[in-house]
Amino acid sequence: MLDVALWTSLALFTASVLLTLYRAIIGPSLPDRILALDTMYINSIGLIILFGIWINSKIYFEAALLIAMLGFISTVAVCKYLLRGDIIE
Repeated sequence: MLDVALWTSLALFTASVLLTLYRAIIGPSLPDRILALDTMYINSIGLIILFGIWINSKIYFEAALLIAMLGFISTVAVCKYLLRGDIIE
């Protein structure tokens, strides 16, 4: 039963990553593209965690935590650059 749930969730997360990639490329404005990239970070974290559950390894959870921190910092930096035109004051 867990195997079916893992395959289903992996397929759905992969589809969501592809749809957000489409939104990041075709997005009508720059804030939409930033939001799509942030959503892609979150979906990739889900994919990494599901892969870690499938392989039964704990190292993937640390990688997901690292990607979450980098994704948050990069989203804040890009939004700050978009609003102010400068990242470091």
